Amino acid sequence: MDKIKVGIVNYLNTKPLVYGLEMEPISSQIELIGDYPSRLADMLLNAEIDIGLVPVAVLPKLKEYHIISDFCIGTEGEIASVALFSEVPMQEIKKVLLDYQSQTSVALLKYLMKEYWGINPQIIETTNEDYRNEITGTTAGLVIGDRAFEQRKISTFIYDLGSEWRKITGLPFVFAVWVSTKPLSKEFISVFNEANEIGTKRIEQIVKNEAFALFDLRKYYNLHLSYILDDEKRKGLKTFLEIIETL
Repeated sequence: MDKIKVGIVNYLNTKPLVYGLEMEPISSQIELIGDYPSRLADMLLNAEIDIGLVPVAVLPKLKEYHIISDFCIGTEGEIASVALFSEVPMQEIKKVLLDYQSQTSVALLKYLMKEYWGINPQIIETTNEDYRNEITGTTAGLVIGDRAFEQRKISTFIYDLGSEWRKITGLPFVFAVWVSTKPLSKEFISVFNEANEIGTKRIEQIVKNEAFALFDLRKYYNLHLSYILDDEKRKGLKTFLEIIETL
């Protein structure tokens, strides 16, 4: 049988979910394909992968989709690795550079700026990593993933998008979910779910395996990230999807 192509994100935040996918009985059934979030979204849209840990902002663009796992990339509050970075206070920001690796975070930032922060800076799309060098003066930048930890050491002001969402809605936020564009067997989904769960119960082992000096990974995995796609997160996801339809 052909292996099921599974798109994964090459960020530290996905390590607990991917951990079990590299083991049997699931590993022989799948082919893991790594890339950054917005690229994975395009791959799922173009049927280049069968399943993807994709930004939730892509869901309205899919003709058919199935959230196949009870696990996600989510947060109950401060996410730490998704933020708007600036050298000046929010009201002094004139330009905002958008992270080319993001879709969900871009949509969330636009909502926050328009409906909550009340600022209207010039929005600039980026295409490569060089944009982070331009986060200076009154030009701010959205940075997601592992690079956000680097930016935390540089920028004076950090506006965490997970925290800001929580302040407004009182809900957790879901950044990415496991999605297929076709129905999958109950047997496969069960094994896939079990594989996701393995790493979330082995955080200490994952932390030991990762040499990362920029941030406390134990704190990141246990306090900032929340992997269970529970009812509250589904409610937060539904709220966000309703919001982006109006943007």
